[in-house]
Amino acid sequence: MGKGLKTHSWAKKRFKITKSKKVLFKKACNNHLLTNKGSNNKSNPYGKLLSKTYEKKVKTLFPYNQ
Repeated sequence: MGKGLKTHSWAKKRFKITKSKKVLFKKACNNHLLTNKGSNNKSNPYGKLLSKTYEKKVKTLFPYNQ
């Protein structure tokens, strides 16, 4: 019984891979003092796409989602 591949646990807390294999990351400034911020700033915190150069590096950290 060998060890299986493991996803890097720090990466799964910071990135999300969609069904179409795009890599999203969480926007900053979205965890406290939210009463002073508008709804457009707070909506969809996982809404930013990574650039293509970093996308390849991040996908290597998720062995089962490539």
